[in-house]
Amino acid sequence: MREGDGHPLFRPATWRRSLGGAAVGALYFLPVAWMLLAAVKTRQDALAVPPKLLFHPTFAHFRSLFTGLTEDGRQVFPSGFAHYIANSLLICGAGVGLALLLGTLAAYGFARLPVRGAGPLLFHVLVLRMIPPLSAIVPLYVLFSRIGLGGSYAGLILVYTAFNLPFAIWMLRSFILELPRAAEEAAWLDGSSHLAVLRRICLPQMRAGLAATAIIAFVFTWNDFLFSQMLSGVDTHTIPVAMLRVLGADFGTDWGLFAAAGAIYLAPVLLVALLLQNQLLRGATFGTLAR
Repeated sequence: MREGDGHPLFRPATWRRSLGGAAVGALYFLPVAWMLLAAVKTRQDALAVPPKLLFHPTFAHFRSLFTGLTEDGRQVFPSGFAHYIANSLLICGAGVGLALLLGTLAAYGFARLPVRGAGPLLFHVLVLRMIPPLSAIVPLYVLFSRIGLGGSYAGLILVYTAFNLPFAIWMLRSFILELPRAAEEAAWLDGSSHLAVLRRICLPQMRAGLAATAIIAFVFTWNDFLFSQMLSGVDTHTIPVAMLRVLGADFGTDWGLFAAAGAIYLAPVLLVALLLQNQLLRGATFGTLAR
C-alpha cells in the first residue's frame, strides 16, 4: 500500500538502483539463458542463423548424455555422463569436507591457542594458496606417478583438500575471532577440553561461516579443470574434462549436446547456492553488522 511519495519505495533513486540491478542481472543471465535454450534445440536449430527463438523443444541431448550415444548412433561417453557427475560429486564433496574439517581445527588453534609464531605461519599458509596451480602441476604429476596416486580418486581429493585448506583456515579463523569468549572461558573453567568447546560452543555459532566457506570451496573445486585434466585417469575424470569429449569429437562439435552438459554442470552450483543463500549472506556479512 502506498504511503506517500516520501516512502523509500517510491523515490526515483530507488527505482534507478532497482532498474540498474535488474539490467546487470539480465546481462549476466543472458549467456546462461542462451545455453539452456541451446540444450533443448535440435542441432540444426542450435546452428541456425539468425537464431531461432520459436522452436519445438527436445530433450534428446540430455538422453544422449546419459546413454552415451547420440540419436544417429555416435558414441560420445562410453560409460554415460552420470559416471562423470558421480566423480565430480565424490571428489568435490570429499575434498571440501576434509578441507573444512582440517581448516576448522587449524583455525581454532590459530584463533584461541597461544601458537608460537602464529603470524608467520598464517602468512606461509596464505602464500601456499597464492601459488599458481600451473607451477605445481608438473611436480604433483611426477610425485603422484611415483607413489601410485596418479589417476586415482585419493590423489585428486588430496590435491583439492590442500588447494582449499589455506582459504578455509583464513576464513574460519576470522569467524572464530568474532565469537564472544565468555562462554568458552566458562567451559574451560568447568574442565572442558578445547575440542569439546569447539564442538559444543563454537560450531553452533558459526554455521553461517561454515556454509559460506563450504560454498566458495565447492565452487572452486567443481569448476577446476587443470588438476582434473592432468591428475585424473580415464575412470576418474570430472565433468569439465568429460565435456572436452564433445568439443573434440571427430564428428564436430555438437553445440546442443555441449549446452546440455553445461546445464547439468551448472545445476549443482545453483542448487547449493539457492539452498544455502541465507547462510552465505550471513557468513559474508559476519562481524560487519551489529548483533
